[in-house]
Amino acid sequence: MTRLTATLVLGLAALPLSALASAHCEAHPKSEWIKEGDARAKLLEQGYKIRKFKVEGQCYEIYGWNKDGKKVEIYFDTKTLDIVKAEIEK
Repeated sequence: MTRLTATLVLGLAALPLSALASAHCEAHPKSEWIKEGDARAKLLEQGYKIRKFKVEGQCYEIYGWNKDGKKVEIYFDTKTLDIVKAEIEK
């Protein structure tokens, strides 16, 4: 094993499992997705402060804070905006 490979393997081993796991969102035709701008606006209306909004596979994913000021990483269904997976600071 090369030094670079060993470094990468050790680095990945140090990551928490949650950092390697993503959510499984139902696949909807893109024509049925809530538009990204509309989704962001609805989440802001719900009290989220969004640091980063992105498409992750078939999900919308945000990094930011909820209305209680707790850090969140949340995956949303692209058609319904239902929460599929959430990690919320305790």
